[in-house]
Amino acid sequence: MKVLVTGASGYLGGNLCQALLREGYSVRAFVRPTSDLSSLSPVTHDPALELAYGDVTDLPSLLLACSGCEVIFHAAALVEPWLPDPSRFFSVNVEGLKNVLEAFRETKTVEKIIYTSSFFALGSTHDGCIANETQVHNEKLFCTEYERSKAIADKIAIQAASDGLPIVLVYPGVIYGSGKVTAGNVVARLLIERFNGRLPGYIGNGNDKFSFSHVDDVVNGHIAAMQKGRAGERYLLTGENASFKDVFDVASSITGTRRPWFHIPFWAVEAYGWLSLFFARIMGKLPLLSPPRVWILYSPISWVLCNIDTGTGVGVRHGYEVSDTVT
Repeated sequence: MKVLVTGASGYLGGNLCQALLREGYSVRAFVRPTSDLSSLSPVTHDPALELAYGDVTDLPSLLLACSGCEVIFHAAALVEPWLPDPSRFFSVNVEGLKNVLEAFRETKTVEKIIYTSSFFALGSTHDGCIANETQVHNEKLFCTEYERSKAIADKIAIQAASDGLPIVLVYPGVIYGSGKVTAGNVVARLLIERFNGRLPGYIGNGNDKFSFSHVDDVVNGHIAAMQKGRAGERYLLTGENASFKDVFDVASSITGTRRPWFHIPFWAVEAYGWLSLFFARIMGKLPLLSPPRVWILYSPISWVLCNIDTGTGVGVRHGYEVSDTVT
């Protein structure tokens, strides 16, 4: 079976391609001509891997890449908390999905689409509530334009499923693990800042819960969704609900280093974010800590999802697979 992976040069996409090749699938990796292919370097010379160049915003290149494939893993997304041109979030994350759906309609060989959404697309939770596969974003508050774009794309994917397209929606939590340090691996980026001394204290008050997902679990969840997921279903690829304070504490325990002993005041973190944004505009580089990212990390709301402990989410590493009964 030949599968197409969009976003194959990204953190998740690269790991997904490697896992699919280990499972014996033929993989066509859809990448931009300017993409950094280091995530694919372990399998670059695998004869079962084929590179297809193009962009999800360019339908003709996507149609060509889909030709002869039976499954599309649409993992391509613009994952950043801030961009100087916010319209790019919508051209990639929203219009890109529309192009994938159009490519499916025009390509007769494709039988299934696995769409990588995001926990952000479900919206936040409040007052100790835990989200499940039925939650949809209430659209009352968006911390970032990325979140807004993924919520819009989520509605499009759900509508496509209602129209009868064989699309399966998966929702990873905050992805972490070894490998490429990108915006898609924010945990690694923050830990680097922590141990380099540029982030000396905790960000947040300890109540900022997120659902963390190891990249291997997320990849296995994608493959399980292809093999067992039912068209139109939504699956949470999530793990432990914890705060970034917990993450820093675990990292300190593992490395035998001292834990941060203070919480950075919100006003100080936000001020640093605005300062970083100012210099980023001058230098032409994206800041590590922009105000939108601060609003996410220090928000009084949380993204707490059903996980392996509830038996609802997908935690393949711990023996769970995509459930045939999840709705």
